[in-house]
Amino acid sequence: MRLDKFLKVSRILKRRTVAQEACDAGKVDVNGRPAKPGCQLKPGDLVCVHFAAAQLTFRVKQLKETVKKDEADEMYEIVTE
Repeated sequence: MRLDKFLKVSRILKRRTVAQEACDAGKVDVNGRPAKPGCQLKPGDLVCVHFAAAQLTFRVKQLKETVKKDEADEMYEIVTE
């Protein structure tokens, strides 16, 4: 699954265009390397999203094309905030 779609489906970022802009600005790393929006994720990947005042690091647990709002947090496991 594409990184930008994962960020949107898992509800880490609100919209896919916001996820694409964050990746293009270098604010998202996958396994310690800057990632493009089209980066293919797989379970076990470590993703770090840099926000204005903080960063969120999480491990991908599962990939789903669609998910309900209350099940979105099952797609990842937070490592650090």
